[in-house]
Amino acid sequence: MKKTMKIDNAATCAAEHIRDAFDTYQAKFLEITRRSGDRFNQRDWQGVHQDALERLDLYTETVNRTVAALRCENGDPPDLTGAGPAMKQVYAALIAGRTDFELTETFYNSVVRRLSGTVGVNPAAEFIAADFKIPRIEDRACPVCRFYPQPPAPWTPRDLIREIISAYGSEFEFQDMERDIRRVTEALENHMANRIGTRQINGAEMIEPVFYRDRAAYIIGRLRIGHRIFPMVIALLSEPEGVMVDAVLLTGREISILFSFTRSYFHAEVSNPSEMVNFLKTIIPLKRVSEIYTSVGFHKHGKAELFRELTRSLAASDDQFEIAKGEKGMVMLVFTLPSFNVVFKIIRDRFEYPKNTSRDAVRNRYQLVFRHDRAGRLVDAQEFEYLEFGRARFSDGLLAEFRRMARNSVIIKADRVIIRHLYAERRLTPLDIYVRESVTEAAREAVIDYGRAIKELAASNIFPGDLFLKNFGVTRHGRVVFYDYDELMLLTECNFRKFPKSRSYEDELSSEPWFHVGDQDVFPEEFRTFIRFPDHLKAVFESAHGDLFDVKFWQTTQAHLNAGKVIHIFPYGQARRFEHRSV
Repeated sequence: MKKTMKIDNAATCAAEHIRDAFDTYQAKFLEITRRSGDRFNQRDWQGVHQDALERLDLYTETVNRTVAALRCENGDPPDLTGAGPAMKQVYAALIAGRTDFELTETFYNSVVRRLSGTVGVNPAAEFIAADFKIPRIEDRACPVCRFYPQPPAPWTPRDLIREIISAYGSEFEFQDMERDIRRVTEALENHMANRIGTRQINGAEMIEPVFYRDRAAYIIGRLRIGHRIFPMVIALLSEPEGVMVDAVLLTGREISILFSFTRSYFHAEVSNPSEMVNFLKTIIPLKRVSEIYTSVGFHKHGKAELFRELTRSLAASDDQFEIAKGEKGMVMLVFTLPSFNVVFKIIRDRFEYPKNTSRDAVRNRYQLVFRHDRAGRLVDAQEFEYLEFGRARFSDGLLAEFRRMARNSVIIKADRVIIRHLYAERRLTPLDIYVRESVTEAAREAVIDYGRAIKELAASNIFPGDLFLKNFGVTRHGRVVFYDYDELMLLTECNFRKFPKSRSYEDELSSEPWFHVGDQDVFPEEFRTFIRFPDHLKAVFESAHGDLFDVKFWQTTQAHLNAGKVIHIFPYGQARRFEHRSV
C-alpha cells in the first residue's frame, strides 16, 4: 500500500507540473499573439518578425524546461514504466472540460516522450487518436464567430458588408470605410451574379478574431445563401494613411491557397481551437485537419494530427511504403505511401558527389526554413523521431535502400522498422515530371510560375542553391514551390558575380575555372546550365524571367534586403487587388 501511494503521489505531482507548464506556455503564446493587432496598425514589421520567431521557439523551450524540471525533482525522473498510466489518468482529469484540451494533450505527449525516450507509441502513457473526441461543426453555428442572422428579409450584399466591416471598426482605423464597403460589395455582387445566381444572402458568420500574418490582416468567415455556405475572406493592409481593404476572396481555391502549407503561420487569438479548425474545415473542406491546426500556429498539434492521419491511412489500406517517383536525391532518401499524400525524407548516411555538406548542416537548413518567412514558396516540413511501423508495410526495394543508404537513421528488425529521424512533407508533382507530362498550356503556366517562385524566394531572402527543376514541385492548385533544402541559403549571404573575361583561348577550353571561386560565389549567367526546359518552353521562360540570368537582378534584390526593405508577397493574384500597386 505504501509503494502504491508513492507512485500515485509522483504521478499526481508530475501531471500537475505538466499542466502548469502548459498553462504558462499558453499564456505567453497568447500574449505574443495579442500584440499582432498593434503591430499591424503601427506598421511595426520588424516587431511582427520578432514575434513570429519568439512564438515559434516557445513550444520547444517550454518542453525542454519542463523535462529538465521533472528530471531534477527529488533527484530522479518519474518512473513512467510504472507511473505512466496513472499519470495520464490524473492529467486527463486535470484538463477535463477545457476548450483547448487537444493542445494540452499534445503538450503532455511531447513531455512524456522526451522523459521516457519512447519508440513508436505507448497508448498506456500517451494520448492517442482514440482519446480525442472533437465535435464536428458541419454547417451549424460556430461559437467563435460573430453572427449576422437573416433579418425579416434576406440581406443585400451592401447592407451585410457594411455590418461586417463596421463591426471591426474598433480594431482598425480605416482610411476610407465607405470606399472599402463599396469595393467589397461590388466584388461580392459580381461573384454572386456570375457564380451563384442570386444577390440575396440569408446570413453570415465571421470568425471573431482577426488573422494576422506578415504585413496583412484577414477577416474570415462564410455566407449562407439558401441551404449552402460560401467562403468569404476580406484582406486588409496597413498603410501610413490607415487601414484599407486590399481584396476580397470568395472561392475555396483562393482560401485554400491563403492557408497553404507553404506559408508562415497565422497569429489569431484562438480560445477554442477545435471549434475554430472545424469551422475553417467547412470553407476549405479539402484541407487536412493537420494542416489547418498548423496554419493557425499550433504546429506541434498539427504534427500530432498528421501522425494520426497516417495511422488511420495505414489501418484503412494495405499498400506499402515505397521509393518516391522522380530523380533520386543526393542527400535525402525519399519514400511515400501511395494512399497517403505525403512524402517522407531521411538524411542519407553519405552524400553523393558533388554534394559537400553534413547531416547537421542539412538539419540546420530545415530549421532555418521552419523559422523563416515562408512566403508561399517553401514547403513546411514536420520533423519526427523514433517512429515504428510493421516491416510488412515496406517494399523490398525500399528496405534494400534503407540498408544501403540509411543505416544511421533506420533500424530494421524481424517484424518492425524503427525510423530514428525523418521529415514529412506534402507530396507534390516534381516540376520536371509535371512539365514533361502536362498539356502545353499547363506546362507553360508552370514554367512562368517557376520563375515567379525563384523571384519571390529571393524577395524573402532565400536563395535555393540548386535550381534544378527536380527540386521544385507543383501543388494541386498549380503553384510551383521549392522543397529541396540541402543547399538553401540566405540571399544576403551570397556573392553574386559576373563571369570574368577569359585571358586566353586556352582559358575558355579549360575544364577548371581560370579565376578564384569562393564558397558563397554565385554566377547567374550559369543558371542556364541548370534551368533546362523543352525547346518549346525555353523562349517562354526567357521572355518572362530572362532577368534571372543577369547579376543585376540579384544584386538589386540583395541591396533592398540589406537596406531593410520588407517586400510583401501577396497570397492572391494582382487581379484580385482593388488597387494595383506595390506596397
